[in-house]
Amino acid sequence: MIYAVTGSGTFVSPNAARSITISADNTTNLIDLGFVASFEQTNGIVAEVAQKVAEKNYLEKLLNYNDPTGIPHQKTAGLNWMESFGIHADQEHIAIVSGAQNALAIALISLFEPGNRIATDLYTFSNFIELAKMFHIQLVPIPGDQFGMLPDELEKQCCQTKIHGIFLIPSCSNPTTIMISDFRKHELAAIIRKHHLILIEDDIHAFLTAGIVSDYRQPMFNLLSEQSVYICSTSKSLCSGLRVAYMVYGDAFRKNMLQSIFNVNVKTSSLDAEVITELILSGKAHEIVSQKKQLAQSANDLYKEYFPAGQPGEHPLSFYRWLSIEEDVDSSQLEVDLKMRGIRVFHSDRFLSGQTTREKYLRIALSSTNSLDELKLGLDILKQYLG
Repeated sequence: MIYAVTGSGTFVSPNAARSITISADNTTNLIDLGFVASFEQTNGIVAEVAQKVAEKNYLEKLLNYNDPTGIPHQKTAGLNWMESFGIHADQEHIAIVSGAQNALAIALISLFEPGNRIATDLYTFSNFIELAKMFHIQLVPIPGDQFGMLPDELEKQCCQTKIHGIFLIPSCSNPTTIMISDFRKHELAAIIRKHHLILIEDDIHAFLTAGIVSDYRQPMFNLLSEQSVYICSTSKSLCSGLRVAYMVYGDAFRKNMLQSIFNVNVKTSSLDAEVITELILSGKAHEIVSQKKQLAQSANDLYKEYFPAGQPGEHPLSFYRWLSIEEDVDSSQLEVDLKMRGIRVFHSDRFLSGQTTREKYLRIALSSTNSLDELKLGLDILKQYLG
């Protein structure tokens, strides 16, 4: 994988020769502060609803190839769910897919070609970096501040090289937890519109932001509906294991999106989608979100007892934190050392879309331990190691 630097050329990424895919594998006997789960303590509610779905008199209709983009009433439930985030669309411009990662792959296959360039934050979702590598798409790292990606830097890159798209996580950037402010969304939208970029908006954390953070007004999709693909996964908000996400797209992308969904997925499980639908229609989804917010608040309060110095612009309820560490630390050795001490964390080098920077961080997951006591033990080990 290569990345571009304005005025300097293209370079081989430090992550090109190794896999940085983050998963929940290989965590036996480890306290996991690396992989970001979704406070699985609420899955009991999901299990109860799944049993009710299994008893429905139309269960057999959920087990076939019909409705490859989602059964109409499931799409309606999804649209209702996203209304609180500011999304207003119709049945023809929404598809149900198998989680956010699947949605990202579909968007890349549908709308980009090998060799295309996509602007990203300097630190971005590591699995998106891996997808770009697999599809031979070049990432163009853009620096940011506490309000999100810097518009002037994006404009500079667009003027000096052909950029085809942009990938953003506005509600709570992974890994930095930065929320793109409303005024910054408008500034970025103007540049995206001017240079005809395709926006992939991964809004997986909107449920933690809309109606909670005062600066949240609307998703960027509303500013650029004909140039955007909006992704709303339920993995963090409701249940990670069901792998259900909603994709909303402009009319110009509809044909390509449908073709890719048919060819990649055939369809997403209607049974899984029905469980999510039942959670939404029964009101249980809001109960789960409420519990997850409480769990996130408790986890963040505990984290601040160990590491009180936060980062500017960070999300107050993020499922993970972005911890600044000393600059002269070898990233691979640090992860190995901490594994030897019984915890897993991920160094900031895993999230670089461009060249290595002087500043170093750890992304600390707060949502993957079985209890606050386990989280406390993990944070205690980390605190002692960092001194």
